[in-house]
Amino acid sequence: MTGNATTRFDNVSLLSVASTLPTRVTTSDDIEARLASALKRLKLHKGMLRRVAGVLERRNWADGESTDDATIEAGKRALAEAGVDPSDVGLLINTSVTRKHLEPSVAVRLHHGLGLPSSAINFDVANACLGFVNGMSLAASMIESGQIRYAIVVNGEDADEIQTNTIDRLLREDVDREGFMSEFASLTLGSGSAAAVLGRADEHPGGHRILGGVTRAATQFHELCVGSVDGMFTDAKALLKGGLDLVVSAWKEASTEWDWTSMDRYITHQVSSVHTNAIVKAAKLDRDRVPTTFPHLGNVGPASIPITLVEEQDTLKKGDRVLLMGVGSGLNTAMMELAW
Repeated sequence: MTGNATTRFDNVSLLSVASTLPTRVTTSDDIEARLASALKRLKLHKGMLRRVAGVLERRNWADGESTDDATIEAGKRALAEAGVDPSDVGLLINTSVTRKHLEPSVAVRLHHGLGLPSSAINFDVANACLGFVNGMSLAASMIESGQIRYAIVVNGEDADEIQTNTIDRLLREDVDREGFMSEFASLTLGSGSAAAVLGRADEHPGGHRILGGVTRAATQFHELCVGSVDGMFTDAKALLKGGLDLVVSAWKEASTEWDWTSMDRYITHQVSSVHTNAIVKAAKLDRDRVPTTFPHLGNVGPASIPITLVEEQDTLKKGDRVLLMGVGSGLNTAMMELAW
C-alpha cells in the first residue's frame, strides 16, 4: 500500500528548544589514526570521513559528563526559556536511541531529574532518527485534544560505546573492504542532548505554531541499516536510494495539501554531505536554506534535528516557515511544518 499519513494542528506551539553538547571533541583524523593499520591493510585512503561523509569532527561526553544529566540540563533550560513550571508539565516523551538497559524506560530517570509531578505521563518512543519528530507529533496531538497543557520532548545520545566497539572490530585481520564500509556510518556518529517544550498556541501567542505534516513508511527496507551498541551495519548505497525514493514519494503526495517549495529554512536530519546533497537535489531545495551541523557534530541521531534548530533559531524571524524533515532507518520519513 502507498500513501502518506497527514496530521494538522490548530492550537499547538513550540515554545522553546534547547541543547546540551559534550565538551570533548573527537576529530575524524583522530578516528582514522586509530584505524591506521586497517586502512593500510585494506588499501583505503586517509581522509575518508572528511571526503566521503563531510564529517570533520564530532562530540563525545568527557569525564564527569553523562547523557542523562545533559538531557536533564537541556530540559531544565527549555522549561525556563518557555516560562513553564515543571509542575505544569503533563507529558514527557524520551526519544533516545541510546539506553543503558531495557527497563525501566529512560524516561523515568529524566522525569525524576526534571522534577516533574506524579501526574506527568512519561514514556520512551523509539523510531531511530525520526524519534524526536514523532515525539513532537504525539505531544502535539495530546495538547490539541485537551489531555495535557504542556509537554516536553527530550533526546540524549551517546556514540562512545558503538564507536569503540566498531573500531576494535575493524582492526581485526578478518575484516575485508566490504565489511569495513558496512560499518563506515558508525564512525560518523556524535553525541548530544536536546529538549523541546510544547504548549497551547492560544496561551502563548509568541510561540512557534506547529501546523502539522506527513509521515510515510517503506518498511520493505527494514534490513538496510541495523544497529546496536555492538555496531551499526548499513548497506549505504541501497539505503540512500531507498531513502530518496521515500522522501520524493512523500513530498510529491504531500504537495496536494502542503506547499513546501519555498520554505525559509529546511531543518534536515544530519547524516553526511552525500545524504544532504542528495536530498537537496531530489526535492529541489534551495541549498542556502538547508543548514548543516554534521561537519562539526556528526550524526547525533534523533537529536540532530532539534540541535540544528537550536543553532538556527537566532537567525529566524517571526513569520518564517520552517520544515523539519528526515529519514529514519526502517525506513520511515517525516516532515513537520512550523510557523516561526
